[in-house]
Amino acid sequence: MSAIDAIAAGRQRPFDRGDAKTLALSALGGALEFYDFVVFVFFTKILGVLFFPPDTAPWLAQLQVYGIFAAGYLARPLGGIVMAHFGDLVGRKRMFTLSVFLMSVPTLLIGLLPTYAQIGLLAPLLLLLLRVVQGIAVGGEVPGAWVFVAEHVPRGRVGFACASLTSGLTAGILIGSLLAAWINTHFSPEDVAGYAWRIPFLIGGVFGFVAVYLRRWLEETPVFAEMRERKLLARGLPVKQVLAHHGGSVALSMLATWMLTAAIVVVILMTPTLVQTSFQLPAALAFHGNSVATLALVIGCLVAGLAVDRFGAAVALLVGSLGLAASTYALYSHLSAGASAHFVAWYALAGFFTGVVAVVPAVMVAAFPAPIRFSGLSFSYNVAYAVFGGLTPPLIGYLSQSIGGLAPAHYVAMTCVIGIGVAVYLIKRPLPPL
Repeated sequence: MSAIDAIAAGRQRPFDRGDAKTLALSALGGALEFYDFVVFVFFTKILGVLFFPPDTAPWLAQLQVYGIFAAGYLARPLGGIVMAHFGDLVGRKRMFTLSVFLMSVPTLLIGLLPTYAQIGLLAPLLLLLLRVVQGIAVGGEVPGAWVFVAEHVPRGRVGFACASLTSGLTAGILIGSLLAAWINTHFSPEDVAGYAWRIPFLIGGVFGFVAVYLRRWLEETPVFAEMRERKLLARGLPVKQVLAHHGGSVALSMLATWMLTAAIVVVILMTPTLVQTSFQLPAALAFHGNSVATLALVIGCLVAGLAVDRFGAAVALLVGSLGLAASTYALYSHLSAGASAHFVAWYALAGFFTGVVAVVPAVMVAAFPAPIRFSGLSFSYNVAYAVFGGLTPPLIGYLSQSIGGLAPAHYVAMTCVIGIGVAVYLIKRPLPPL
């Protein structure tokens, strides 16, 4: 038995209260950090008004703010690679805590930023800088969190561990959506423009520091601690080892991440806007459906994680991909037929099957050996998310104009075929147990 196999064998123990505490604190911190990252998108309209010259055309101001939002995604690979490098060399916990701190500071500062009327062009430049720091933070947070929880729990519970963290991340989206809806309901447009838009950023910054404090109570993962004791840590540049010796795992992880980005970006983030523009649904109904679908996603993630532990990642990915394709077609076909009476129910079903995204991290953490796991997962996930996450919105916009309202469903289904292909590959060539 190799030293790495001995470490894995040592994790064959029952799931205990310490594991539950670790998962709960990790999921809570992940929810607060992802809330900080996505709340920006719920206030793009007012940020476009406040942070650019008043004579800027509304569409141009909106485009510029979306560009600043996208900068956060483009910064993810840089943050992920750098933080993963140190996560593989000096410890998972340190980077896990640093990432939430790096997210909290810029979120709080965005809430305190002077506007264009106060400091001119410096305002959008500062907004861009803070958004880039947020992107660096989330690039290290998400892969680091998956590795952290996966290496803490016993064998046979990795699927649920990754799913609980993913569920927490999606809960952060729901919190941001609900808070944005509350602010726009309880404040006049003048008050929102005057000061109320700052509230969610200030709250996010404060909650982020709470998450930093809570993570003080977490311990280093047993896998990393034992690798350090046995002197099995990676040397040099872990990402160089990943690219030189684990190209197949990188490709597999990137393909699975492609499906993940399509599910989250199209079904959860873009659908509320698409159903308004393509099918003329009222905004209130669109965002009500989105809140219900996101809640269903939180539940779907947990179900998918339990399925991974019970039936294996390959089977869970296969069934989840089929369910996501079918439910997305059902949602958009229902709308294309001119019916909206059951929109919320169909959207909730699609949201539930979007929970297949929780299977993806379980695949990725098993695809890379422990000494370079953080770097391998982070490189694959962040590069794929930056590419596919950045290309998806304009591509869906173009396809919707050229081939009609079913375009989003066609795209999601295409990525589900990729997910099915990954699942079939894993059935024939199973990954080693974590």
